[in-house]
Amino acid sequence: MLLCLLRIHLRPHRRSVALLGLLQLVQILATLALPTLGAAVIDNGVVRADSGYITRTGLAMLAVALVQIAASVAAVALGARTAMAMGRDLRSAVFRRVLDFSAREVGRFGTPSLMTRTVNDVQQVQVLALSAFGVVVSAPLMCLGSIALALQQDVPLSLLLVALMVAVGMSFGLILGRTDPFYARMQKQLDRINGLLRERITGVRVVRAFVRDAHEGARFGRTNSELRDISLRVGRLLATVIPLVLLVLNAFMAAVVWFGAHRIDAGAMRFGALSAFLSYLTLITMSVVMVTFVCLPMPRARVSAERIQQVLATEPSVAAPSEPYARCPQPGQLSLYGAGFRYPGAKEPVLHGIDLSVRPGETVAILGSTGSGKTTLLNLVLRHFDATDGAVHVGGVDVRTLDAAVLRRTVGFVPQRPYLFSGTVASNLRFGDPDATDDELWHALEIAQARDFVRLLPGGLNAPLTQGGTNVSGGQRQRLAIARTLLRRPDIYLFDDCFSALDHATDAALRAALEPEISRATVVTVAQRVSTVRRAGRIVVLDAGRVAATGTHEELLRTSTTYREIARSQLTAITGDHDGTGTDAAAATTLQEAVHGLDGQL
Repeated sequence: MLLCLLRIHLRPHRRSVALLGLLQLVQILATLALPTLGAAVIDNGVVRADSGYITRTGLAMLAVALVQIAASVAAVALGARTAMAMGRDLRSAVFRRVLDFSAREVGRFGTPSLMTRTVNDVQQVQVLALSAFGVVVSAPLMCLGSIALALQQDVPLSLLLVALMVAVGMSFGLILGRTDPFYARMQKQLDRINGLLRERITGVRVVRAFVRDAHEGARFGRTNSELRDISLRVGRLLATVIPLVLLVLNAFMAAVVWFGAHRIDAGAMRFGALSAFLSYLTLITMSVVMVTFVCLPMPRARVSAERIQQVLATEPSVAAPSEPYARCPQPGQLSLYGAGFRYPGAKEPVLHGIDLSVRPGETVAILGSTGSGKTTLLNLVLRHFDATDGAVHVGGVDVRTLDAAVLRRTVGFVPQRPYLFSGTVASNLRFGDPDATDDELWHALEIAQARDFVRLLPGGLNAPLTQGGTNVSGGQRQRLAIARTLLRRPDIYLFDDCFSALDHATDAALRAALEPEISRATVVTVAQRVSTVRRAGRIVVLDAGRVAATGTHEELLRTSTTYREIARSQLTAITGDHDGTGTDAAAATTLQEAVHGLDGQL
């Protein structure tokens, strides 16, 4: 899996890899030539007292050393550049794949795990690539070349080098083969640490409100201790690699000196040959140590590569159409034909046979209790999920065959919990329209009833916003999100209970300012308050994933028991929150009179 992943993502950099191999080849040839030249200096220059030969060969050795240094520096620089580029491409590939995931795939992996795979796992593969680029060509060539040249010096003594390589290989296999399970557990623990830390930071107010600091600290401490224990076990295993390798190498070096001395004493070997032989053994030792440093991160990189490949190999359940429609023949038209949706493994579907049609200029409100499927219905329109039954059409085209970019431009969505990005007010608003002028930004803020509080912020439109918009209130975040969507000017607006954090006066003012701005668009509003939806042209009541009733506010009060029960349950909350003045108080009074009148008739 690791080699396959590296081969795929190094393919765009094959020229750099080829040049890197050439530079390492030059470096190794120069390195291998030096001991042979040194042996020649001893046997032909020093022994024979030929100073001219020593000078000429010495200058040749200097030139070879300069070539070796130049090739080594260039190889290191090119290897680092190529490894960083490969890591960048791999990280981008994982990120783009995650962006294509539907909510189903994100839920399957989990946000903490996806973050770990995108950052930490990719880093492990990148570190291995950076280490391997320095030795992928040089170490094998240095080892094999040293053995080949050593054979030229003395064949019987060279058999010790073959035995050396077998012993070192067995040592590596025994130790590194035991680390894979530990690294798999380590990466899973990192996922857990990431998830706990994310929960702790995001839910810090809840933790403090319920005085659960000690409990959460203990939970994080246990997980952290488990990660420490696994890391220590892996560290102890890896700590034995280098001492074991050095022990084997030094033992064989002592054996070479002992056998070489006997062969020189017997006249079967020259002193210069033993000197060259020891130099080649040193080069072999260097290559083995280099391979050791590459092999140490290899088990963890192998586990990380498998986790990365799991993400890359996962096909999104919401697949892009093979021949997408690039335009909507009926702009603004929204239709659901027997649409239903069932979560994988669920016994019952969330939505059953939803038939709904909304035309441009029409406002439809969707009302229902918690869990009735209101948000799921909007997710089908946005194609966060694909309907498991029936079809959803936007602009007269099935969303499963509509180009994703066209769908995003056509449908504007304001979620119940809006998200703001780190930056400024202006940069967040320009998500809706990157080319919007400051005047257009202020106009959208005015409609969303956000102009006054933005003016009071230090810097106005350039006021900084933290990640998630945590330095502004929930109601302010909702108004900024509404202004951001207004700048986009979509054909269809989806409001998912995005007025819930607003007080009744601000809610009424925002809706009054919003109505003329979106009068020609298709508007679908999800809400839980009857006072919020009573002025809608049509109200759809969902109950247990089915359309329980459809009609205007007055019609539903007469014909729908479900709607009447929802209205009756909210009477106390509505009338109790106000002092009897203003729009909402009047709406509450009207609603109360209508419900009581109908109760009398029934």
